[in-house]
Amino acid sequence: MFGRLHRVVESVTRTTQGSLGPAEAMFAADEASARLGIELVESGAGKAVCRMRVTRAMVNGHGIAHGGHLFLLADTAFACACNSRGPVTVAAGADIAFVAPVHEDDVLTATAEERILFGRNGVYDVTVRRGDVVVAEFRGRSRAVGGGAGRLQHPRSRDDR
Repeated sequence: MFGRLHRVVESVTRTTQGSLGPAEAMFAADEASARLGIELVESGAGKAVCRMRVTRAMVNGHGIAHGGHLFLLADTAFACACNSRGPVTVAAGADIAFVAPVHEDDVLTATAEERILFGRNGVYDVTVRRGDVVVAEFRGRSRAVGGGAGRLQHPRSRDDR
């Protein structure tokens, strides 16, 4: 976990003791995002900004970025925004609209913003841009499932051991 902390850019929100906030701690343990080179640029109450450079490995047979990689970038920003305050919150569903092609070496920025919280549920919008050009729009629905910040604990069956 601590080897990943260098990827959490200096502008992220920290608690008064200087420790990582809930979103930053979750992001620091996120291997999927780490392997794609996603950076958490900014995080605050109900918002987050993530950045990713499109690599050759992310390009599909049409010569454009695979939509799954754009979805993962948007989903990561969404996860950081909805976990910015704690408790542990997960995606209940999400949709994405791809509006412009993305190519190798493009640098994408995903900006997530909370729209509404109701009970344990939330709705978040994420705009993915290449510079000033919008390339995708994502809407995520969240559900708070845990009492505090941190990793979800799940029981394993005997077959999983």
